[in-house]
Amino acid sequence: MPITTYKFWTVSLLSMHFSPSSRFVDVDSWYREGEEISVHMAGIVVVFDFDKTIIDCDSDNWVVDELGFTDLFNQLLPTMPWNTLMDTIMEEIHSKGNTIGDIAEVLNCVPIHPRIVPAIRTAHALGCELRIVSDANLFFIETILRHLRIEECFSEINTNPGYVDGKGRLRISPYHDFHRAPHGCPLCPPNMCKGAVIERIQGQISNKKLIYLGDGSGDYCPSLKLGHGDYVMPRKGFPVWDLICKNPLLVKAEIHEWTDGEGLERTLLRLIDRIMSEEDNSDGSLVSAADCKFETISMAAHEAFPPVLPVPQ
Repeated sequence: MPITTYKFWTVSLLSMHFSPSSRFVDVDSWYREGEEISVHMAGIVVVFDFDKTIIDCDSDNWVVDELGFTDLFNQLLPTMPWNTLMDTIMEEIHSKGNTIGDIAEVLNCVPIHPRIVPAIRTAHALGCELRIVSDANLFFIETILRHLRIEECFSEINTNPGYVDGKGRLRISPYHDFHRAPHGCPLCPPNMCKGAVIERIQGQISNKKLIYLGDGSGDYCPSLKLGHGDYVMPRKGFPVWDLICKNPLLVKAEIHEWTDGEGLERTLLRLIDRIMSEEDNSDGSLVSAADCKFETISMAAHEAFPPVLPVPQ
């Protein structure tokens, strides 16, 4: 199971610029590598999906399309599992003379909303631990994060293995070996159950709060694993949002929607500020998760939901 751990970038508290009414920092004005850290370490773990969450596309499809292998990809798609297909396409890309550098150059051009990187840097600077749980692959993710200079903001990347072999071609394999040890989750694709990853993370972080951000149907299972006091941020109009909306009371965590990078930044930093304020005032009265349930959905939208089912105990 690939888990990549990085040394964190550090920052000087004196170089931060806080707005008068908020603990949020103007990251663009001070974020530099190699300075000393003296910020409060928040009891918060933020878990990001990658494709269509951090970046604004599917990284697999982006590489295939940009390098001109879309027709072959579509031809082979019905015949093999996704990771096997991607590994096969990488072999074709290599055989046609494309190098790892060519793939990296394409990855460095992926679309990303301009507020995503500042949001990640701010969350990291505020002391949150950031992790990635993604059905992309390690080579694509690390290449993009390195280009964006946010690689060291993340303590862990959980994804499908991707590495360059001795022949200089990219190899891609599944996170779970579903032939030898299937994960058994009916909600997730055979190569990766993100819910199982979240359960492992929950076992590591004791009393910390979890914030989970995602967009795809594979992000539904981990959303169901979150507990009371945690937060899920589904991307509105994407598959995970539609699945949650079918029966939102199945999700124990508070649900906060977002639509684009600006909304992600605003919602994420507001939640972090709220959690940190609650930590600072733990002896005061706190708003319950039940009172806040699905607080960002309009009343009209909520009334449109089908009747809820009882939550299994």
